[in-house]
Amino acid sequence: MVAAGDAGKVGVADKLGIEPGLVVQEIGWDEDVDDDVRAAIEEKIGSDLLDEEAQEVVDVVLLWWREDDGDLADTILDVRGPLADSGVIWVLTPKTGRDGHVEPSEIAEAVSTAGMAQTSNISVGEDWMGSRLVSPKSANTRR
Repeated sequence: MVAAGDAGKVGVADKLGIEPGLVVQEIGWDEDVDDDVRAAIEEKIGSDLLDEEAQEVVDVVLLWWREDDGDLADTILDVRGPLADSGVIWVLTPKTGRDGHVEPSEIAEAVSTAGMAQTSNISVGEDWMGSRLVSPKSANTRR
């Protein structure tokens, strides 16, 4: 039985397209990340999130990103390396008005520079937004 407070957590994994058995790597973890989002994803995939040091091919990258974290385009290029052909990168940024907020135009520019396609934006928890990135060939085959 799911407790009333757990309903939203399970929903966020679904909103992110997370399915049981997927390999999910987490980049950019810090004290400010949403632990409920992390827990919901781990529950859905049935295992722990891989850390930044992992060398496996991954289905999903969760990239927690803040304004002062550096060059987003370079980081997207770096995290693309272990991504499966049909893999997805979720760039998770603080919502407007929160510390570390990243302007949508900055994300769009970095995505373009990195040769990715941004397919959607969603609310991920109380303080975070998610931008879904795929390789352009994946974007074209998905209708």
